Amino acid sequence: MALSIAELIILSLIVDWLFRRCNIPGLVGMLLVGIAIGPYVLGLLNPALISVSSDLRMIALIVILLRAGFELSKETLRKVGFHAFLLSFIPAIFEGVAITFLAHSFLHLSYMESAILGSILSAVSPAVVVPLMIRFIEQRKGVKKGIPTLVLAASSIDDVFVIVIYSVLIGMYTGTKVNIAWKLLGIPVSIFSGIAAGLLIGFILYRIFEKFNPRATKRLLVILGVSILFVSIEHWMEPFFPFAALLAVMAIGFVILERNEHMAHEMSLKLGKLWVFAEIILFTLVGAQVNLQVALKAGLMGSLIVFLGLIARSIGTYLSLLKSNLTFSERIFVVIAYLPKATVQAAIGGAPLLAMKLAGMNTQPGEVILAVAVLSILLTAPVGAWAIAFVGNRVLKIAPLGFEKGREKKEVTQDDIMNSFQISALMDRDIPTVRVGDSIEKVLNYFSNYDYLICSVVDLKNKFAGIIKLEHIRAILNDRSSWKIVLAHDVMQPLAQIACPSFSLKEGMTIAQDLELEEIPVVDQSSKKIVGILDIRKAKKFLEQESLELRQ
Repeated sequence: MALSIAELIILSLIVDWLFRRCNIPGLVGMLLVGIAIGPYVLGLLNPALISVSSDLRMIALIVILLRAGFELSKETLRKVGFHAFLLSFIPAIFEGVAITFLAHSFLHLSYMESAILGSILSAVSPAVVVPLMIRFIEQRKGVKKGIPTLVLAASSIDDVFVIVIYSVLIGMYTGTKVNIAWKLLGIPVSIFSGIAAGLLIGFILYRIFEKFNPRATKRLLVILGVSILFVSIEHWMEPFFPFAALLAVMAIGFVILERNEHMAHEMSLKLGKLWVFAEIILFTLVGAQVNLQVALKAGLMGSLIVFLGLIARSIGTYLSLLKSNLTFSERIFVVIAYLPKATVQAAIGGAPLLAMKLAGMNTQPGEVILAVAVLSILLTAPVGAWAIAFVGNRVLKIAPLGFEKGREKKEVTQDDIMNSFQISALMDRDIPTVRVGDSIEKVLNYFSNYDYLICSVVDLKNKFAGIIKLEHIRAILNDRSSWKIVLAHDVMQPLAQIACPSFSLKEGMTIAQDLELEEIPVVDQSSKKIVGILDIRKAKKFLEQESLELRQ
């Protein structure tokens, strides 16, 4: 099993890098890796790893939900609370009802069987959505209006609602005695009990941490252990009392954030490092659950049902946002963020088939339900993840520091704004370069094709070596005989300081001022490779716009 994990890590990191180079979220590549090496395609995964994959996926999901909790501020939740409530059930109802009628017509299932399929398909995937929303929060995109928090909160409750509806329907279908009133009452009860337990335990843990002051790593291990216990308690209590463990996990992070922001950010940083490994485990093992042969059985009709169901879901999502302060494009982003399927469909897609077998019923409908559930993952998880990242990066506005902390606009200075943005958020990633051994003719072609005032030079290993200023080569523009003799190295200027993507905008502008440059190359700190150019003029214009918005 250790060898399989090593193979997963190495292959996933390579694919993640390749996909990011193509501006596609790395998790899309990890999902495809899982599908490819899973038991239903190449069968390269160790069966022992597959047998414990559900536990590993749950631990990875806990890691990302804890990170989500550490990003949920009270002010933002208060701002988006009503619309998060609507999003937690209206889109699922629209999609579930639509699929109930569509599957009956297209797949010739009974209405009850179609409703079971609808309840499985109508859940959004926190495994896909939550990591992307946290990334937007870290980049401060959409934070001013609380858009990532809105999706985080609503998607978590959406899953609770859908799973309860599914349990009611499958119980009625298989003849199991089901107290429908108690099951439906279990939706709000599980939500409130989960949140209450998380708030209580979170407060207790905070007081313990405050009194004994253990290291951040030990605090994190305690919280992870308690979170896993919550999940175990949920399974143990399921026959007696409804309890939403994943909401409890998020509530722990919420309490610590409210009580001690520094402590919360410290542990969130630790979780961010742990997430590098957890992300690989989660998405590759979710992908490994996808049975391509089963998915193909659903065929064109299954694809059509998934597609039409998503349209119905999108209508429900948009209606839930009608009286919000979001723009049209921001509402479309939330609609897209609510599309991916993976976690719930992988977890319970095959449950109806098993229930039908145990009840001695015809299993053919169960096979159809499983096929469409698997198909929904295949069609929506990779495309949905890419679409969320693509649209979010273009639609969500970067918020200045202070809004989510309840500070008055007049208190937020220009220094606050510059410190709240990383260079990576504003740099131009269109970064053609020349090599040290290239002729000056190639450098001149660079300046004629691009509007930059500097040309970045890399060495033979593609590491940053220095820059060439346009003003420094004006003298040889008319001397064509020197164009093929003079090399980039001859007119290159090494830099005493370099800017890195993680530097604040203020640090970048200070470096530019020290170097007397209007544009500065941005260099990756570890690989020393150039990754962008920061145009100081554009940055100043951006700061003026942000300052104007603050004063309005």
